[in-house]
Amino acid sequence: MSIIRITKEFSFEAAHALDNYEGKCKDIHGHSYKLKITVKGKVNEDKNSPACGMVMDFGTLKAIVKDHVFGLFDHRLILRADSRFAGIEKNNDRVRYVPYQPTCENMVLEIAGILRNHLPENIELQHILLRETGTSYCEWHEGDN
Repeated sequence: MSIIRITKEFSFEAAHALDNYEGKCKDIHGHSYKLKITVKGKVNEDKNSPACGMVMDFGTLKAIVKDHVFGLFDHRLILRADSRFAGIEKNNDRVRYVPYQPTCENMVLEIAGILRNHLPENIELQHILLRETGTSYCEWHEGDN
């Protein structure tokens, strides 16, 4: 039985602010995020199965991300729960407060947790790359965690 990794790429728009940070990211600003998700599994060898030859249908992975990740991140303003911008949601229903500093690193950790809880039993999350800008990104690897 062959083990294969498959990867699906996504993109979403989001804004954030890093409270108590002294760099440019301390104020509200946005990014065009690029997300790559790699999963691993056994290739289906059942010749009678419509999924024969697949680890997982790319559409299934897309649906999981759409249903469980995008609603939390896409076109959202993501702020720490104790943000100095608290109250802005009165004028914008796309604000999401999180219990962490909304850095690229912390966002990828949350995404990894979500995916681990929603992938099919026989599929393992292997790698996530979250690109915040054209030249800046973070990576999560299963082997490191």
